[in-house]
Amino acid sequence: MTARNDVPSALVPPPEDPTDEGRDAEDSSSGQSTLSVVLAFAANAAVGVLKLVAGLLTGSSAMLAEAAHSAADCVTEVLLFTALRRSGKRADRAHPFGYGKERFFWAMIASVSVFVVGATYSVYEGIATIIENAPDPAEEQYAWVAYSVLGLSAIIEGVSWQQALRQCLRERRELNLSLGRYLRLSDDPTVKSVLFEDTAALIGLLFAAVGVVLHQQTGSSIPDGIASIMIGLLLAVVAFILGRTNKNLLIGRAAEPRVTRAIYDHLDAAPEVTAVVDLQTMLTGTDSVLLCARVDFRDELSAGDLERACVRLDDELRERFTDLDQVFLEPVPREDEDLRQAVLERFGTSLAEWRAEQDRLGR
Repeated sequence: MTARNDVPSALVPPPEDPTDEGRDAEDSSSGQSTLSVVLAFAANAAVGVLKLVAGLLTGSSAMLAEAAHSAADCVTEVLLFTALRRSGKRADRAHPFGYGKERFFWAMIASVSVFVVGATYSVYEGIATIIENAPDPAEEQYAWVAYSVLGLSAIIEGVSWQQALRQCLRERRELNLSLGRYLRLSDDPTVKSVLFEDTAALIGLLFAAVGVVLHQQTGSSIPDGIASIMIGLLLAVVAFILGRTNKNLLIGRAAEPRVTRAIYDHLDAAPEVTAVVDLQTMLTGTDSVLLCARVDFRDELSAGDLERACVRLDDELRERFTDLDQVFLEPVPREDEDLRQAVLERFGTSLAEWRAEQDRLGR
């Protein structure tokens, strides 16, 4: 979430803006994600063919595992491209908050495909190679093919990895977050998936190279099989990390705590507000955040004053936090014990106690 006046971001781009500048900013962010996905697909398709040819020529299980790795990544990129296209559909009566979470759904399917297609095959191939442990003269004869393919693959994968890393670094600078925190909290699963997959691809190439070298030096296929298993385990770890991230987004994760705190402070400082009783946020897509706030307004306000205050606060919040998509302000009495008890039962602490805890933790 981008925010003005140096307020931290909720890690989503701004919603649809009627101005050309707003549309250009949104199109640029979406275009960068699309470019990262398309470039990754082209790279994986190219190196996948090369790895398959090298694997068939040499009989190297590590090279065949890498070919399966690239095939899994290609499937992933197709699913991520689907996520980018479908999540951009406009809201309708059947889906009043839009289709933004489709991006999370397809990204979840992509993480599963990495495990099913890549990890399971690589582990199976490695175990079969270790059990068989039969010398393969073809691997020694065509070892130069494997080395050439691994080197060329590293170059191609590196280009895709650099594009994804540049986008992540640019976005984390805009949000004033460390790279690690950005990767944990980012609600754009597409570019993060590409970065993790390309990183795993480069590490997998290293495993494969070590396996081919040791096989050539020792004449045993066990190192080759171990390399294939290591590639499979690497893919399983990546699939788990991406799956866990997308699970949280699908369930309905709140906005970044510092942003929720800043929204609380903005409402609490309004002259018409006596207290902010409850505040809830949820990411409804990569480009949108839903805000629900229960606010105790001053008793002397007339109905007209209350309406104007709500409209003004809505405008101020949308201006300051430019990716708030839906804002709901509910006037409530802070003395209502039933409401207070409901908040305590839901979250364990009152909003004021949560705010104090965030200050203590420095978030």
